[in-house]
Amino acid sequence: MPRGYQCIVLHAHLPYIRHPEYDSFLEENWLFEAITETYVPLILALERLRDAGVRECLTLSLSPTLLTMLRDPFLQARYLAHVDRLQRLAAREVRRTRDDPAFAPLARLYRDRLEEAVALFETRYARDLVDAFARLQADGVVELITTAATHGYLPLLKTETVAVRAQLLVGAQTFQSMVGVPARGAWLPECGYYPGLEGLLEEAGYNYFFVDSHGILNATPRPYYGLSAPLVCPNGVAAFGRDPESSRRVWSRQEGYPGDFQYRDFYRDIGFDLDFDYIRPFILDGHTRIHTGFKYYGITGPDEHKLPYDPAQAARRVAAHAEDFVGRSRRHIAAQGERRSPAPLIVSPYDAELFGHWWFEGPQWLEAVIRRMADAPDAAALTTPSAYLAGHSSLQSATPSASSWGDGGYNAFWLNPGNDWIYPHLHDAAHRMNVLARQHGDAAPGSLPYRALQQAGRSLLLAQASDWAFIMKSDTAKEYARRRTRDHLARFNYLEQCVLVGTIDERRLQALEVMDQLFPDLEPAVYC
Repeated sequence: MPRGYQCIVLHAHLPYIRHPEYDSFLEENWLFEAITETYVPLILALERLRDAGVRECLTLSLSPTLLTMLRDPFLQARYLAHVDRLQRLAAREVRRTRDDPAFAPLARLYRDRLEEAVALFETRYARDLVDAFARLQADGVVELITTAATHGYLPLLKTETVAVRAQLLVGAQTFQSMVGVPARGAWLPECGYYPGLEGLLEEAGYNYFFVDSHGILNATPRPYYGLSAPLVCPNGVAAFGRDPESSRRVWSRQEGYPGDFQYRDFYRDIGFDLDFDYIRPFILDGHTRIHTGFKYYGITGPDEHKLPYDPAQAARRVAAHAEDFVGRSRRHIAAQGERRSPAPLIVSPYDAELFGHWWFEGPQWLEAVIRRMADAPDAAALTTPSAYLAGHSSLQSATPSASSWGDGGYNAFWLNPGNDWIYPHLHDAAHRMNVLARQHGDAAPGSLPYRALQQAGRSLLLAQASDWAFIMKSDTAKEYARRRTRDHLARFNYLEQCVLVGTIDERRLQALEVMDQLFPDLEPAVYC
């Protein structure tokens, strides 16, 4: 029997971005880059682990908005057009660097990766990455879970309970519709928890969720085993707490593995480095420089001096960092003594897009860690939350404390002078949606009033996405985030008036339905 367990959790989420009204749209690249750099490499790594006989090695949260975008034929076609443009750039880069001994191998590497990504996406996975992940779950390699419908930050939506309820119920329904089975666990958006939320999680069908470290350490009553075992809320839903040490090994600017000087530098990209006329045909609108994914330099120091990236040296650092991570986990578990029930557990959650996109070597590191742990499971075995709960029926009952994994540990990142203006509007709209659903809930499914209610619910959910408040705070694409929030609220206001007055313009309603092609089975009753 293992002395303890390691639970690695990746949360894959992107906000819903779909703009058919434009020929191309910058923010859609967030999805396209993640497909090539994170999701396809992750699927390949999991398939190799499956073929090696590894099971229950990873927990992966797929958000409802991401699932919807991955299944969208319009976005799938745009992704292939995006990669085609990059393949033409790759051919040009191979020619440009052919006499450079440092850059030529990298240009060929990027060309080959793009060719592989297209072949896998088009042929092996038939454009359906959701199905690829679902098959890996069916094979027992990964446990798939999900999150709230549009990743709304629940502690700041709880003023209107129906808003939180709808986020959780629609998220659970979307996952089951997309993946074919219900999600057993919930990733709380931004790990945002407040006491009492477990009741709504239970109603949505979830058995467990995740909180940040202090959510467990400050639980009532205090946890006897600290972070090394989950707690069970009074209603039976389990709470798993984030281990700060294993998180710091990946996230910390000072101590984290991704900052190693031998790894590839994310920020040095030919989209900014090369002559504008050369790069113009391959940027989005022919005017704005953007990341292309062709990056030729390593981190190699804290100043402007960069050396060419060397994949062989980076691979050696991957091996060393994987060994370090596994060794630390084993020592941490050994320090817990001969405890058998509940067995010591380390929960290590990360954003999935870190692996491959921001940290180029991340998927290699993750696979190396899993292989090392699978080779010696007695010291520390890999597990998933459901597997751990199945083997440990006697856990301490307690209620976690309010918490998040944002800066400061609570709500400050999503409630501050840069974004606080949105919440009175979100709370008011949620209250009005509740009234609207109760007063007009007898509308026949498929009728214009019913469709308008559905679209009003979609608009509200989209306005509630935590991504917009996050972007307003972090100052990246701030105007886009403000515009999205205002637009969705304006659409909600328009649809509410249509239902109240009883005059619905079907063409305008249909146009909104075309813009927001998600949650097709949304039931207005979730707001009652």
